[in-house]
Amino acid sequence: MVTMADVARQAGVSVSTVSHIVNGTRYVKEDTKKRVLAAIRETGYTPNSLARSLATQNTHTIGLAISAMSNFYFADIVAAMESAARAAGFTLLLADTHDDPDEELQVIQALHQRRVDGILYAPSTGSAGPALRYLAELSVPTVLVDRCAWSRFDQIGTENVRATAHLTVHLAERGHARIGLLAGHQDVRTFAERTEGYRAGLAEAGITPDDALTVFGPPGEEFAARAVSQLLALPDPPTALISGNNHLTIEIIRALRARGIKVPDDMALACFDDFEWADLFAPRLTAMAQPIEAIGAGAVGLLLDRLAEPKRPVRTIRLDPVFAHRESCGCPPE
Repeated sequence: MVTMADVARQAGVSVSTVSHIVNGTRYVKEDTKKRVLAAIRETGYTPNSLARSLATQNTHTIGLAISAMSNFYFADIVAAMESAARAAGFTLLLADTHDDPDEELQVIQALHQRRVDGILYAPSTGSAGPALRYLAELSVPTVLVDRCAWSRFDQIGTENVRATAHLTVHLAERGHARIGLLAGHQDVRTFAERTEGYRAGLAEAGITPDDALTVFGPPGEEFAARAVSQLLALPDPPTALISGNNHLTIEIIRALRARGIKVPDDMALACFDDFEWADLFAPRLTAMAQPIEAIGAGAVGLLLDRLAEPKRPVRTIRLDPVFAHRESCGCPPE
């Protein structure tokens, strides 16, 4: 097995010089660095990452706590974060939280105990959540992703309020006065913000809100079927629906089709979250498209900045989504 001493002999330098170059622990002249890197390539030396982490107190790993398996929007964000982390020389350790506060705490603790350099986290709770409190009390370098739940941490996500208000006003301008909203639990910050935007859009359109038109629950087939049935059973049912995320969108369409209700002929539909095949539906889905690549890369960038400068002021970054205007809202094809 090739050792650091073999590299040192090949390059004509001391073992400590090779160590400083490999670990980045001291400035080394550029010509010496080039000789050592050439010797590493020629000898096939592979640095011992465990030994390096013990020496530098850095593991070059980032923990990611997110409900990626049940939410394909998050799966796309994970891919963007992994790409950005790898480009910076970090390995991403993924743990699925299932959007359960107790599991989130267990996952966060497990990642922290594995000495990750920092954590990326999509919390399902507000600032009172146990995992967020754990991270705050131990001052773990953390960036909140998508769900900007506590300004105590760096965080990045989409602007939800104005965007959902835009969807609501757009449906109102199509002549709809009974607009329903299906969204996830209000403990999840993104859903709470989208609900706020829905109500702001009703106010802007001069529509009196009706709490019977808002249904909250865990995104999934069972909830969507129950919510759609509940809304359709109202004495004055909605003529348009807004979906709180992409998972709900699919289940709402499934529930409407099971009842023979056509979109947009019988029910207009506008969605938060675009996805790769939204324009393959018939009709094509009108949606707010989140900047997934920018959120993923931005989250990693915020964490790397925090690791490089632990005392820097915290930052909250909000990115504007893009309105994908298609036909499910009842508008003719553009």
